[in-house]
Amino acid sequence: MATADAGPDPQATRSTSGHHRVIVVGGGNGGVSAAARLLRRGVSDIALIEPRDTHEYKPLFSHVAGGTARISETLRPQRAVIPDGVRWVQDAVVSVDPRRATVRLAGGEELGYDHLVLSPGMQKDWASVPGLAESIGTGDVTTHYEGDLAARTSLRLRDIRRGTVVFTQPAGPSSCAGAAQKPMYQACDYWQRTGVLDDIRVVLVVPESSVFGIPAFDREIQRAIDRYGIELRTDSALIEVDAAASEVVIGSPAGIERIRFDLVNVVPPQSAPDWVDASGLAAPDDADGFVDVDPETLRHRRYGNIWALGDAAATTNSKSGGALRKQTMVLAKNLAAVLSGSEPRARYDGYGVCPMTVSRSSVVWAEFGPSGELMPTIPFFRRMYRESGLSWFFDRRVLPWVYWNLILTGRV
Repeated sequence: MATADAGPDPQATRSTSGHHRVIVVGGGNGGVSAAARLLRRGVSDIALIEPRDTHEYKPLFSHVAGGTARISETLRPQRAVIPDGVRWVQDAVVSVDPRRATVRLAGGEELGYDHLVLSPGMQKDWASVPGLAESIGTGDVTTHYEGDLAARTSLRLRDIRRGTVVFTQPAGPSSCAGAAQKPMYQACDYWQRTGVLDDIRVVLVVPESSVFGIPAFDREIQRAIDRYGIELRTDSALIEVDAAASEVVIGSPAGIERIRFDLVNVVPPQSAPDWVDASGLAAPDDADGFVDVDPETLRHRRYGNIWALGDAAATTNSKSGGALRKQTMVLAKNLAAVLSGSEPRARYDGYGVCPMTVSRSSVVWAEFGPSGELMPTIPFFRRMYRESGLSWFFDRRVLPWVYWNLILTGRV
C-alpha cells in the first residue's frame, strides 16, 4: 500500500493521456479492491481514475449519525489506499467510447484501454424530490449519506428532546438501502436510555410492503420497531419536502400524507452516473442507467473488454458494500483469465449483506441472495441473523479494520 505522506503524490496526475492495459473507474471499495486483486493475479499496467483526494468508509456513516462513531474513523487520504503499482489519475470520467476503447476525462484528456473496469458508484438524485435539493443540509433537513452531514445529523439527533423525527428510505435501487434506518434505531435507543423517547414521535418511511422485504429479517427488525414505538409507513415514499412549512409529503397507495417534522433524515433516490447511459453502456430498457453486465461473470453483455461491479452494475443482488468482496473476487479471476486467453469461468452468486443496526449495541446480520433466500456465511449457523451484540461488535469494531487492511488490499 502507498504511504500517506505529506507533499506531492507521484502516483496522482490531474490530467494525463496514453493507454493502459486495464483502467479502473472509481476509487471506492470496488475500484480499489478490484485493482489490488488484479495486481495479485499478475496483471500490470493498471490505472485507477478517481477525482476525490479522500477515501470514505461509508458503512460507518450510519454509526456516525447514530452517535457511535467519529467521522474521522471513516476517512483516509485517497493516495493511502491506492495499491502500489497502480497509477492514480486524479480526474473524473465524463464519457466512455466503447468502440474506440477510450475514456474521456473532465480535464479534457483521453485514455485508451485494453480492458475497462467500472465501479463509479451511484449518484444521489437530490433534485428528483421537489424541495429536497434546496433544503438538504439546512435547517431541519439532513442526511447521513454525506459524511459531513452525518456528523451534523448526530448532533441534531442527540440534542432533540421532543417533537417529530422522520426517516425516509427511497424507492428504487439505492446503495445499501437498509442503512437509511440504522441511525434511527440508534437514536431511539439513546432517547429511550435518556428518558425522552415518549416525547418524540418517530416515523419511518419505506418503499416495500415490509420493513426489510425478507420475512426472517422483518420479524427481527419489527421487534425493534415495536420496542421503540416507531410509526412504520410501508409502500410509501417521500415525494416533496416543504421546508418552509416544516412538512414532508409522503405518497402511498392510500393517498397523500403531510407530516409536520422537527427533523427529517432523508436518503435520496439514486441512479447510475449519467455518463454510463450516455456512453451506451446501459441496457436500453434500464431507466436507472446501470452498466449492462452479465450478473454472474460481471462482463458487459455487448463489449467483451468492459466489466462492472458495485452499485453501478446491473446485477441482481441488493446493492451494498458487503456484496463487493465476492464481486471483486469474481471479476479479478475472470478478467485475468481473459487476459491470458481463457474463458471467464468464475460466477458471482448474488450474495448481499446488510448488518442492520437496531440499537447502540446490537445488529441483525442480514445475509441473503437475489431472491431473498438466506445465505449465511457460516452455513451451520443459519440463525446468526437474530439480533446480537456479537454481530454489533463485528460490524462496528472488526469490519472497519478488515476493510482498511484486508479488503482494500485484495487479501480477503
